Amino acid sequence: MAEYGLLGRKLSHSISPEIHTLLCGYDYRLIEKEPEELDSFFSQKDFKGINVTIPYKKNVIKYCSELSDTAQKIGSVNTIVRRKDGTLYGDNTDYFGFSYMVKKSGIKIKNKTALVLGTGGASLTVNAVLEDMGAEKILSVSRNGKINYKNVYDFAPIDVIINTTPVGMYPNNGERLLDLQRFKDLSGVLDLIYNPSLTPIVYDAKNLGIPYCSGLSMLVAQAWLSAQSFISRELDESEIERVINILEKKRKNIVLIGMPGSGKSTVSEMLGKFLSREVVDTDKLIEEYDGRKIPEIFAQSGEKYFRDIESKITAQVGKRSGIIISTGGGAVLREENRYALKQNGVVLWLKRDTNELERSGRPLSANAEALKIMEEVRNPIYRSMADCEIEVDSDPEKTYQKIPENIL
Repeated sequence: MAEYGLLGRKLSHSISPEIHTLLCGYDYRLIEKEPEELDSFFSQKDFKGINVTIPYKKNVIKYCSELSDTAQKIGSVNTIVRRKDGTLYGDNTDYFGFSYMVKKSGIKIKNKTALVLGTGGASLTVNAVLEDMGAEKILSVSRNGKINYKNVYDFAPIDVIINTTPVGMYPNNGERLLDLQRFKDLSGVLDLIYNPSLTPIVYDAKNLGIPYCSGLSMLVAQAWLSAQSFISRELDESEIERVINILEKKRKNIVLIGMPGSGKSTVSEMLGKFLSREVVDTDKLIEEYDGRKIPEIFAQSGEKYFRDIESKITAQVGKRSGIIISTGGGAVLREENRYALKQNGVVLWLKRDTNELERSGRPLSANAEALKIMEEVRNPIYRSMADCEIEVDSDPEKTYQKIPENIL
């Protein structure tokens, strides 16, 4: 018997068990069921409380003897509690979760025009919250709807965009639905996706200086409210931020960028050792992928060939969570690589005097004059990406000690 858990169809990437463990410490499991298995599952009622995710938030309503006012209003259930008499009570804590997310973001909804991407179950909750928060107009976008992704720009001005679709979600990182630059009056972007931390729409909002919020806060907030129903006692609301902070720090990659020979490999190994995290070196992965050393790749196949492999490798490692990533000096040159590294990562720029850079075995660093030109091109990119700049010391230990505690 799984006393508590999450019911859905495909759940392998869910972090809900981790969230509930951090909140209450009880056993919380993933319950994967096909549609034809639901009748049997609910006839047994072999649980105390469960959460429900896509695609079953509507399907489960018929199994509930009673619904909360919120669940009735939205027409969607994500929390079910088995009462003492054996009957099932359905609630919707996503409403609270999205409300919390909006408030955390500081994005104003009242009297604003909101554009909701998607018309699935999650959009029902979002629409209800926006309505109750006083949105002046709510426009829904779908691929084949009256408002779609081709004509959506005709409906500007738009104040706030909310993504309720799975576009951009792991493992299909990098997919985009909209060009935010075409919405000149945009004052906020909200994305219900939490993996990756920065979906393309959120990444674009950040780069454009538009307030934004990703979906982790909603996920934790709704779990906090669900957990109280499960254990029949109140939890302090400060628990939400405590759990969010733990998850963000644990799931963030630490990404090292900087000129060739600046010490990224050495510092990343130290980080891996002291933090007990896996270290991934993109240059080593490129050599493993191609079967040749990097100088050979450049000499025999050229820089473009190398950069193409580098982009492929960077896309793969950037999707991961909780690792140390040491990059090649030129990995930042392509925009797709910059996104791949930033989507789940906090970026450290290791800065080192050009005259002190290690140059042996580095195809593009052999000539001192070329190295200076390279630095002039790359430094602005490093600076724009960096969450923290670290001046490299000749003693790697001292360099490590300069990394802020909030990153470690």
